[in-house]
Amino acid sequence: MNGNEKRKFRIHRAMIVAMLVAVALLFTSCLPGDGKNTVEKPANFLMGIWHGWVAPVSVIVGIFNKTIRVYEPNNTGWWYDLGFYMAVISGFGGITLSRRAKRRGEV
Repeated sequence: MNGNEKRKFRIHRAMIVAMLVAVALLFTSCLPGDGKNTVEKPANFLMGIWHGWVAPVSVIVGIFNKTIRVYEPNNTGWWYDLGFYMAVISGFGGITLSRRAKRRGEV
């Protein structure tokens, strides 16, 4: 590697690190139980979808921060539940179905 290639590699590596930090901050900025949702302003359907998508991150963060939960207790009820379970099932169930299809050689 010459000097120019090394410089490009360092810039590329720095960009990847910066993007990973940005994604980590994005995921942890709206976790269930962070105090943004109250009885007066409960989590709605879209927040249910978001909380379903970030559920694995919530579990890990919840080990270290006892206020972070997997599921937002201040929610709108059935609509929040629907969004949450849709996201959880589509994220985890979709992966399982695609793995089964690949094993059978259908995809």
